[in-house]
Amino acid sequence: MQLKTPSQFSVYTAFLQQSYGLTFEDYTRLHQWSIENQTAFWESIAHFFNVDFDTPYEEIYVPAIPFWKTKWFRGAKLSYAHHVFRNATPKQPAIIYQSETTDTVEISWAQLIAKTYTLQQQLIAFGVTNGDVVVCYGINSPETLAAFLAANTLGAVWSSCSPDFGTDAVCDRFAQLAPKVLFAHKQYSYGGKAFDVEAKIKTICDSIGSIENTLLLDDHKDFNDDFVAIDQIHLETVSFSDPMWVLFSSGTTGKPKAIVHGAGHMLLEHLKALALHQNVSKGDRYFWYSTTGWMMWNYALGSLLCGATLCLYSGAPSFPTKDRLWQFAHQAKINHFGGGAVYFQDQVASPSTFVQQTTFSFLKTIGSTGSPMSAAVCQELQVLFPSAQVISLSGGTDVCTAFVGGHPDLPVIPGEIQCKMLGAAVEVWNAEGNAVTEKAGELVLTQAFLSMPIYLLNDPEYKRYATSYFSKFKSVWHHGDWAMEAKNGGIIIYGRSDATLNRSGVRIGTSELYNALSHLKAVEDALVVHVQNAHQDQLLLFVQASEVIDTDAVKQHIRKSCSPRHVPDAVYVIPEIPYTISGKKVEIPIKRILMGEKPESLVSSDALRNPSALSWYLDFAKKLR
Repeated sequence: MQLKTPSQFSVYTAFLQQSYGLTFEDYTRLHQWSIENQTAFWESIAHFFNVDFDTPYEEIYVPAIPFWKTKWFRGAKLSYAHHVFRNATPKQPAIIYQSETTDTVEISWAQLIAKTYTLQQQLIAFGVTNGDVVVCYGINSPETLAAFLAANTLGAVWSSCSPDFGTDAVCDRFAQLAPKVLFAHKQYSYGGKAFDVEAKIKTICDSIGSIENTLLLDDHKDFNDDFVAIDQIHLETVSFSDPMWVLFSSGTTGKPKAIVHGAGHMLLEHLKALALHQNVSKGDRYFWYSTTGWMMWNYALGSLLCGATLCLYSGAPSFPTKDRLWQFAHQAKINHFGGGAVYFQDQVASPSTFVQQTTFSFLKTIGSTGSPMSAAVCQELQVLFPSAQVISLSGGTDVCTAFVGGHPDLPVIPGEIQCKMLGAAVEVWNAEGNAVTEKAGELVLTQAFLSMPIYLLNDPEYKRYATSYFSKFKSVWHHGDWAMEAKNGGIIIYGRSDATLNRSGVRIGTSELYNALSHLKAVEDALVVHVQNAHQDQLLLFVQASEVIDTDAVKQHIRKSCSPRHVPDAVYVIPEIPYTISGKKVEIPIKRILMGEKPESLVSSDALRNPSALSWYLDFAKKLR
């Protein structure tokens, strides 16, 4: 009989016992210790993962209110890129890559080091130094990863957008940063179509005067075997809380927030999140379907910190066949497969013959985020992939990680997220600001969290920071998720609290309706909004259907599956549901458009994956009024 390999989590708890004399009855007590003893906890994480501090820290945790004044690992200096490259080994590839137009290719660590060195030399020639901003308008490819590492080795600040972003959306983001260098791909493929974006690159450069040089990554797709010793790469050390990259909010409501994250913050948080909570181990193969415009691209980089091979895919997830990514997963023997909840919902609705008849015994976890995953979808995934643990995550771009997520040694309860993440002081509060369990409320953080933004750009007095996260509850981070803490410690996320439905004073998460509708084969997708003002009070359901549907039957199904309160006042069959480029339903802007607000102040078409989907709602809003 083959013994099961101990999880990274169990190795960590053994380390706590051996090194600190700490033992815990259960995970709840360990989590409580991690938030009540932040200094000891984060020191244990730094020691467990052998974090190399080029300059040692003086103090680990200096709490403060407001939270953004909290100090972490004060005095410490380190290099993120160093912690990636220290895992270099000839025993496994650094990257496995596939796109719509290319076969699977393996990039060795030696090749990645050589490419990083080449791009670093280019940046040095362009005069890039510590603190300069380097941006990328590129695809999810090995050369883009090498470009990020080259920038990071010099202490430069990174930000990226995928080439499906419109020029206005890119300029709204990058212009805030005053970047010195632009990396870009002039061509990409999606859904079987080739796109030339040279004109868009020119528009971006002409619009952003700070860009001094542009480097086309199309010229760097070939990875040769030229030997470059790792010590030939200059590794600039930066302070623990120096900016490392800038992520942006979705930008559906005006100019996107520029969210700045600290170098050491991301290093420690991603080691903890991926290794402990998702069980990513040395030698594993990690994949998360993403583009360079979504925080999951940055998050997935953390797998390299854990000694894993990072698997990348560029292109449409279901082209030329619906199971394209699963074909890639089987070929690359991927151990951790991640994507958006909407993708998994679509996959289990009619799984391909390949998926049903193929063994994925190497698959350890299936990760899901972006929106709540229904219990039904979780159960179907467990049937299709019996060797894999389904792990749902919820956090966001604001922290580039999750507040609640997985645990390799706890049971998976479909519809629930397994646990609060270590170091995250998560609670669910009612309207009066009291913590509640087994009741829905607002998800909050009652203490500072390591990967909170170090600041928002162009917000020197932290006014926008305070408005974004601390306007609902004084001195407590309010994240905007409507959630419930179950009796067993699991968390249920119902959706964004500002998209929450309110029927006769009872608040309902949108995911409850979506979960019910996922059982109707004819319903491909849905969007529900509660239009409520002085003139109207209606719950409106919009469904995208694969065949003619009976709207009364839909209402009856919702009544039976949920409750009479969940039943919409009207059901409309529509051609398409609008999504942001990062794959989130555009619930709140649609709600506000239907309530009479001007669309131009609510949503930018450049921030949408399918901007044409808005047209139907704009026409409908006129009729509604």
